[in-house]
Amino acid sequence: MAVSPPEEESNVSNPVNRIRWATRKLTVRGGGRKRRSIMDKLQNEAKRNSKSSQTDGSYRQGSADLEAGSVQNDTGNQRRRIYFNVPLPEDARDEDGRPSQSFGRNKVRTAKYTPISFIPKNLWYQFHNIANVYFLFLIILAIFPIFGASNPGLNAVPLIVILFVTAVKDGIEDWRRTVLDNELNNTPVHRLVDWENVNVSSDNISLWRRIKKATSRGLLLVFKMWKERGSKDEKVDGERGSDEPRASISTRRTRRTSTFYAHPTAGSTHSVDAHDNIQMTQIPSPDSPDHSRESNGTLVASEQPPKGDLIAADIQGPERNSIRFPARSYGTVIDPFKEVSGRARFKKDYWKNIQVGDFVRIYNDEPIPADVVILSTSDPDGACYVETKNLDGETNLKVRQALHCGRSIRHARDCERTEFAIESEPAQPNLYQYSGVVRWSQRDSKKAEAPTQEMAEAISINNLLLRGCNLRNTEWILGVAVFAGSETKIMLNSGITPSKRSRIQRELNWTVLWNFAILFFMCIVSGIVEGITWGQGGNSLDYFEYGNYASTAALDGFVTFWAAVILFQNMVPISLFITLEIIKTLQALFIYSDTSMYYEKIDYPCTPKSWNISDDLGQIEYIFSDKTGTLTQNVMEFKKCTINGIPYGEAYTEAQAGMRRREGVDTEEEAAKVQQQIAEDKIVMLENIRQLHNNPYLHDEDVTFIAPDFVSDLRGDTGEEQRQANERFMVALALCHTVITERTPGDPPKIEFKAQSPDEAALVSTARDCGFTVLGRADDKVILDVLGEERQYEVLNTLEFNSSRKRMSAIIRMPDGRIILFCKGADSMIYSRLKRGEQSELRQLTAEHLEMFAREGLRTLCIAERELTEDEYQNWNKEHILAAEAVQDREDKLEMVADTIERELFLLGGTAIEDRLQEGVPDTIALLGDAGIKLWVLTGDKVETAINIGFSCNLLNNDMDLIILKFEGDNLEDMAAAELDRHLSVFNMTGSDEELIAARKDHGAPGPTHAIVIDGDSLGVVLGDRLRQKFLLLCKQCRSVLCCRVSPSQKAAVVAMVKQGLDVMTLSVGDGANDVAMIQEADVGVGIAGEEGRQAVMSSDYAVGQFRYLQRLVLVHGRWSYRRLGETIANFFYKNIVWTFTLFWYSIYTNFDLSYLFDYTYILLYNLAFSSLPVICMGVLDQDVSDKVSLAVPQLYRRGIERKEWTPWKFWIYMLDGAYQSVICFFMAYLVFRPATSVTFNGLDISDRSRVGVYVCCAAVIVVNVYVLMNTYRWDWLMVLLVSISILLVWFWTGVFTTTTYSGSFYKAAPEVFGQLSFWALTLLTVIICLLPRFAAKAFQKLYMPYDVDVIREQIRQGKFDYLETYQASATPNKISSASSSEISKAIDPKSKQAQLDEAEDERPIYPPSTAPTGTTHNPRSQNGSDGTEYTGFTQSIDNPTRPSFDPTRPSCDRARPSLDRARPSYDRARPSYDRARPSFDRIRASMDRVRPSFEASNDFTSAALLARLESTQCATKRNSSSQAPR
Repeated sequence: MAVSPPEEESNVSNPVNRIRWATRKLTVRGGGRKRRSIMDKLQNEAKRNSKSSQTDGSYRQGSADLEAGSVQNDTGNQRRRIYFNVPLPEDARDEDGRPSQSFGRNKVRTAKYTPISFIPKNLWYQFHNIANVYFLFLIILAIFPIFGASNPGLNAVPLIVILFVTAVKDGIEDWRRTVLDNELNNTPVHRLVDWENVNVSSDNISLWRRIKKATSRGLLLVFKMWKERGSKDEKVDGERGSDEPRASISTRRTRRTSTFYAHPTAGSTHSVDAHDNIQMTQIPSPDSPDHSRESNGTLVASEQPPKGDLIAADIQGPERNSIRFPARSYGTVIDPFKEVSGRARFKKDYWKNIQVGDFVRIYNDEPIPADVVILSTSDPDGACYVETKNLDGETNLKVRQALHCGRSIRHARDCERTEFAIESEPAQPNLYQYSGVVRWSQRDSKKAEAPTQEMAEAISINNLLLRGCNLRNTEWILGVAVFAGSETKIMLNSGITPSKRSRIQRELNWTVLWNFAILFFMCIVSGIVEGITWGQGGNSLDYFEYGNYASTAALDGFVTFWAAVILFQNMVPISLFITLEIIKTLQALFIYSDTSMYYEKIDYPCTPKSWNISDDLGQIEYIFSDKTGTLTQNVMEFKKCTINGIPYGEAYTEAQAGMRRREGVDTEEEAAKVQQQIAEDKIVMLENIRQLHNNPYLHDEDVTFIAPDFVSDLRGDTGEEQRQANERFMVALALCHTVITERTPGDPPKIEFKAQSPDEAALVSTARDCGFTVLGRADDKVILDVLGEERQYEVLNTLEFNSSRKRMSAIIRMPDGRIILFCKGADSMIYSRLKRGEQSELRQLTAEHLEMFAREGLRTLCIAERELTEDEYQNWNKEHILAAEAVQDREDKLEMVADTIERELFLLGGTAIEDRLQEGVPDTIALLGDAGIKLWVLTGDKVETAINIGFSCNLLNNDMDLIILKFEGDNLEDMAAAELDRHLSVFNMTGSDEELIAARKDHGAPGPTHAIVIDGDSLGVVLGDRLRQKFLLLCKQCRSVLCCRVSPSQKAAVVAMVKQGLDVMTLSVGDGANDVAMIQEADVGVGIAGEEGRQAVMSSDYAVGQFRYLQRLVLVHGRWSYRRLGETIANFFYKNIVWTFTLFWYSIYTNFDLSYLFDYTYILLYNLAFSSLPVICMGVLDQDVSDKVSLAVPQLYRRGIERKEWTPWKFWIYMLDGAYQSVICFFMAYLVFRPATSVTFNGLDISDRSRVGVYVCCAAVIVVNVYVLMNTYRWDWLMVLLVSISILLVWFWTGVFTTTTYSGSFYKAAPEVFGQLSFWALTLLTVIICLLPRFAAKAFQKLYMPYDVDVIREQIRQGKFDYLETYQASATPNKISSASSSEISKAIDPKSKQAQLDEAEDERPIYPPSTAPTGTTHNPRSQNGSDGTEYTGFTQSIDNPTRPSFDPTRPSCDRARPSLDRARPSYDRARPSYDRARPSFDRIRASMDRVRPSFEASNDFTSAALLARLESTQCATKRNSSSQAPR
């Protein structure tokens, strides 16, 4: 707000618009490192611009506060200064007169390559892979003849193919990014042109950019000329000049029905001029001071207050409502006496042409092109609404405010008349914080010669629109760009998701090292033997090698070593890495294409974000889940409330059903009866509401709050006191919010609310359904329809909710002139701010009701109020204005000021909102548990809510002992250590290192006997270095763990503790920004695309639409991917051992001179064509069992948890098998040729090495392909076809290649070899001998030591799973026994209800049902208090509501209330309505009275107990302070 010299004090309240706190962005581990290059560039730029750090004298602020609060960066970087219609000062220019500050372009390039840089840059990136460097080194070695490579050109073919394929893939991906970049950079926006932006220099463009721009323009011109060749007379609608007004704006009202309420008393002025560029409607506020219009049409606030100004505090009675309170003068950046050319206009331009300092105009539903400071909006109040879904993932609309000094800027000519400068902090990536200040010289609008007044106004994140957002529910905004392109916050935050590597990929590095060791051994043996042989002399080398490159034995051995590296290079196959990339890419494609994981409601399939960790999904042992929005729908429905100590509302929630199920009640039958009753009550309630008030905005299907007794009390049937309490409560719900109304015309009309949280929308919607409808806003007022009477409430301040405050408040001037602060928030926050010693009975009753609501799984809030005197508000508002004007630590100061006013509150009541479980959550959790996966819930909800949700979703059951960890006292660590030791002793454990080592090896699921519940404070204690190991071992013994009231950092700490402490694979799943930390900490992160936005999705590895899809993602695709990849890698190493060791055995008989047994084309094509396709098909398509059987028998997944599909033992078994088969392949052929010489039909000998190589090669190719087929579970036509093609291809290539003379000595080898009977006999015999051991071992294993999957496959063949064919390929979720009130829009007929209960068998899940007890289940723990949810100490208070909550002898807590109580009905008189039958309340109370859990008896863990203790502590503190006062 503008700072000006203090004027005379006034006790009249001045409305202050909504102020938002900036919530803190969670610091992502590694995020700073990933943005380092961008930030380094910005820091270097700041150093270059250090000369511009001094301020122009004409814009220095005289105020000491603002001078001290100049914008500085935390790292010491200099701030940036942007000038508007002001000549640059000398210190802001360089020696050439150009601006010394250089600002980034708004053109953004996310693509890596350009057509010129693609080849060198892509090769540079590809050779960052050490494997590619290794193979390039081999190619370079092969170039030198000394190393014996026969065809260096062919040797380079595999690497060239891999580089080419990878380059094509990268090029396609980058082309898509380039297309998106161009699409974004060429997005249209209206930019002010024909004026001078002094912050940039048009001639300060590099020569290379000028060449590119000229080339682009030339090509574009040619293209346009060719396109417009036949349509020269057509007018291109490329821009809108000053003579072409925007019809959609200038011909209709500025105020949108969806946002503002057009009250008939609100005067408005239309000014439409066809020649005025994009005219805007000017609507003075009805309560604003007098305005005068200058000749240029600008509205200027009158400097003088209206005559007869009265002090509101001196006015009593109805006269207060007619007072017009003067508005504060904030000044304006427009110089009314400045002469301008009038040529400036807003022209349709491209995003890429926007520069820092440009004026831009953005219209409704358009995206924001840069980080823009808002000067004015179509709302006279300066408000606009943005959707930040693309930025932070949140779909709720946010409110942003225009600067007060710029709200009079409406037209292009107004922009020319402005003179101001903006001091801004440097670019930084925090999305939720910004500090800046605008400075200008204020001129007297009436006297041109009057001296100017230096003024300034603070700029916060509240006044900034970030690139990537979308303007909503606002006709237009006008602003200036302060950051562009790569300096915008969204670009600084891009790419923060850490890269992850799968476990198999990490372990593969060690396997490759073993292969390198074997390769080194083979090469060193070759070099030593060859060197010794060369040094001996007198052998065949002297006769057949005429001359040698090596002059000594040592040098000859050295050369032989490197030649061996070339010959045996397949020990580390280059094709392995490209094969794995192909397999993982296709696996990700199949996951994306799985229609069983497609969420039709939001049109969202399962989307892999990280393509290289699909095999990790098959090894998950621990899943960490958020609750709200992940296990639940995050669609809030108002169910119950408590007002003035009276509970209202009927509901039957999932948590309540779970609680009743534990008591042995048949919940399906009870649910049917309760829903029948609720449907009948709804009919009665709707009839009573319409009798009380014919609410035109009431729609039966939208009503979720079912409480006929509430309507009766609102009508006054039980007395005036309760009627007033109910009305005041609903008014508070209708006023304390920041929702945006959206009206849909119709008969009847419909009003919907766009809120920043689903809870807030549910509260305001319930107030609407009860007759307290928010019609909209006009200026600073909220218009309510209160039971048919229209009222206006002036909003003085809105102190919004954030995660640290856990509450929000609205300061309202009521129609009678009183100032009331309404506050809603968490019960602990509200109770700690209630006025001490007041409402003791009401507090006690409300606490008990809130506790019962929480036990039903409902989310609770408290509602309170405070009446302020005019003086109190004025004094506080001055402090609030100063805090809002602060440039440094603005958020902290605002929070401190808000805390001072949100005290001495009076309790009105509480609300209870249901966040219903998603479909299939209980069954999915049960299915994952059967698979051996342990699921932990990490939530910010209350303990009672989490426990009951745990029971309703099968995390907890009756047979479990709940271990509640709650530490309070002075020495928390010692207390926690003793408690952990006590619980560990139950499992005969002490928490030693030996036990931790044993726990790492034990992957079995713990017995369903214990579960842990811990809150955030206690979790912080046990996560310390001293207790972490004991806590981890205790959790390892428990089936379920629930961590409540935890922060995002604690969630990540818990995941890290389990992942690192137990060396297990973890998966985190969440839907909100507070889940990002744990999603990125886990091995696999899954984001739920839910109601809270897409922040978790953007940071995840996989994104799904619902939690239930997790079962298919993990149990089907994860298990398949892990088993396929483990088998593929083992078979790949095996087939290369067969091939390479065959060459090694041949070298023994050549003294390791490294002559080739095979023709060189065989060596090149072996991994490329002869053996690659079957292995790839195995990795992509192999299935041991179908997806349906995988879900029907989730126990098959446990093999992945135990990591048995890829182990070092398996690797060495396959390596030894390959070595054995290589011996058979070579020596069988050797034995054929050893006794005699083979002569063909034409008399030619075929015992030369290349023809013997055909014998060995063909047998080896058949063996490895049939071996892969034997290891494949699924023999379909495609697999058999690929194996057949791979085998036949070696004969085809031999026959084709040897028909040409290019084959050299290999010419005519095919007819010579294939014509020999010995070839076919040897091939058949070799294949049988090679594969016989493997076949025998597999037969023995499946007959006498079968795996689980072998048993299941046998049962499939027996037809025991044929019934699955009638089901879909995904688990059908159970029908939830509870129903939403919104789903019961009609009365339920008993016959139809019975028909619903008798549903067909085929609608039940295909897996075993939940083990939760039913009405016929014997529950030995049902009466021993081990896990019930009853409470002690307060049952009597429920049965006797008039019992005092505290000792009546404590006068300090129960003294008489102040004079404010006289205006309120007494809370202590009899309540006739309390004794009326309330089915839901009585039912839950009765169920709690029967069972009392021991943990609450020992720990006093209930909310009511905590709130009572909080109250008693406050009273005790007050008594102590009174007793210590001097007498």
